[in-house]
Amino acid sequence: MAAGGCARSGLRLPALLLLLLQMPLQPRAGGAAGAAPARWSGPGTVPQLQSVFLGRCAEFLALLRPELRDKNCTAIWEAFKVVLEKDPCSVLPSDYDLFINLSRHSIPRDKSLFWENNHLLVTSFAENGHRFVSLSNVLYGMVGDFLTWCRQKNDSGLDYQSCPTSEDCENNPVDSYWKSASVQYAKDSSGVIHVMLNGSEPTGAYPVKGFFADFEVPNLQKDKVTRIEIWVMHEIGGPKLESCGEGSVKILEERLEKMGFQYSCIDDYQPVKLLKCVEHSSHPDCALNLAVASVQREVPSLYAGQSVSFIFPLLVALASVAQM
Repeated sequence: MAAGGCARSGLRLPALLLLLLQMPLQPRAGGAAGAAPARWSGPGTVPQLQSVFLGRCAEFLALLRPELRDKNCTAIWEAFKVVLEKDPCSVLPSDYDLFINLSRHSIPRDKSLFWENNHLLVTSFAENGHRFVSLSNVLYGMVGDFLTWCRQKNDSGLDYQSCPTSEDCENNPVDSYWKSASVQYAKDSSGVIHVMLNGSEPTGAYPVKGFFADFEVPNLQKDKVTRIEIWVMHEIGGPKLESCGEGSVKILEERLEKMGFQYSCIDDYQPVKLLKCVEHSSHPDCALNLAVASVQREVPSLYAGQSVSFIFPLLVALASVAQM
């Protein structure tokens, strides 16, 4: 009730408070703070989903891939929102077929970057698709990255309180979205394929049941892929639980070999490690290699007063040369 409504009611304030205290609480549709317990284990639909979706689409077409500006963001949204009309545990990957067909586009050769347990690191290293192109750097991945969405279980509105995850049901809106997107991304990747894994992950660097293992590896096109390069990264100062040729990484290597792919594996790929060291510059694990340090000593004026945004790309380039 609005504040002005109290003045018009004619009830004195103490009587009104007593009446309100005696009224039973009614949970709001869609879920809100203080409402009934959440039905699902995941977070609810992101507020302003349509605006976020369309804004990301417009930004991608205007700033990141202007050559794709003929794509219609409104039509892409209309194809996507079909799943918002379905039961939240009955959304199949195929429900996103039209959305994928309208939003898919080519991926530059040698630029695909797959990953497991390294989402934020991959996002930073890919640099909005300028350095590499991860799934979140293609249009059909960017519009849904870090978002959740679902319809209410027994209503037509969106559920802002909670949405199902794989713990609740297999055919939930978000997992089915990423399954569909992962398949398309793998099919469109070509040349040298890069894979970033987390060697400090307690459950294993390469989850044998996961999006990469189940939906991306099986859909890599043998006639389009020249080789696969695996980077096993470790947390700065963290445990090195798995490295190349060990544990689950070895399982991946054996799988790729059996599939007929040429592959290589690098522990702590230097350009990525340099990025991780931006926030841990004083840690012993972040001592720069002699090649980079030598160049820095020879051109101190170049580094003086420069921002990290300028220095980091240079260090990455130097490290790339040193890694060869």
